[in-house]
Amino acid sequence: MNYRRLGKSGLKVSELSFGSWITFGNQINNDVSSRLMDMAYDHGVNFFDNAEVYAAGRSEEVMGEILSKRNWPRDTYILSSKVYFGAGGKLPTQRGLHRKHIVEACHAALKRLRVEYLDLYFCHRPDKETPIEETVWSMHQLIMQGKIFYWGTSEWSAQEIMEAHMFAKQNHLIGPVMEQPQYNMLTRRKVEVEYAQIYKTVGLGTTIWSPLASGYLTGKYLDQKPDATRLQRDELDWLAEKTFTDENENIVRNLKKLAEELGISMAHLGIAWCLKNENVSTVILGASRTEQLEHNLLAADKVDLLTDDVIQKIETILNNKPKLPPY
Repeated sequence: MNYRRLGKSGLKVSELSFGSWITFGNQINNDVSSRLMDMAYDHGVNFFDNAEVYAAGRSEEVMGEILSKRNWPRDTYILSSKVYFGAGGKLPTQRGLHRKHIVEACHAALKRLRVEYLDLYFCHRPDKETPIEETVWSMHQLIMQGKIFYWGTSEWSAQEIMEAHMFAKQNHLIGPVMEQPQYNMLTRRKVEVEYAQIYKTVGLGTTIWSPLASGYLTGKYLDQKPDATRLQRDELDWLAEKTFTDENENIVRNLKKLAEELGISMAHLGIAWCLKNENVSTVILGASRTEQLEHNLLAADKVDLLTDDVIQKIETILNNKPKLPPY
């Protein structure tokens, strides 16, 4: 396993990490969850991603139970949670990025995960009703209290991230270190264009989610829609609607031909393509089966196959390379 710096911080994360979205406490049983965690850790994965909203808190409970039964030294792995959506409550005090929810959600996550601190704490979405100043202060205070080590964002705009940094700098506070955006061959603009200057200025780490577009880029949906897969779940209707298009189907067919020429799987092609981006700190893998995770963990070995010539072939197939604005 290779390790990359999380932005400009000194923290190094495994280039492949493991997340529990959709699966833990929801799609798979606890025994499978345990085997997946063990496999990831044994392969050198040091970052495990979670969130308060995943399975309404149950995902964190499952992961916490697993970790409590392991003898893994706490300084060998990185654990995260995310705050915004809440863990099922619908009241205005139970969600958002105001100080009350941020602090209470952090305490609840620590309890569910059975740990004394979170290594990474993400603001899961921007909160238009809470001043960024309040959010930055709240995160800074949690760091000062030793309850979190680094804080970041997920699906924030470049402007929102920079506003947080400017306020933090003006008030000698700790700003966000990382962002968790969706990034894959079909979703590129935010990572490749919108954040381009932030990598160079404040330094932004990225923990990528959905590198395979929730399985669509594996090709398993070609000519069929298999049951019990992520994009078939009711809560992902919004994602499926954007993904299942004739244009994307044609892209996947051509990518499948290229993968066959290279002698690799579609999953390896999609994950390796993400890792090829030097601004990607880690690619979060999700899995519902051990054989699936075992296969995907080998994707890092395929990055060298993506030569300049192969990348150009991929760009021709995708025909969606976002253009950088003139600076």
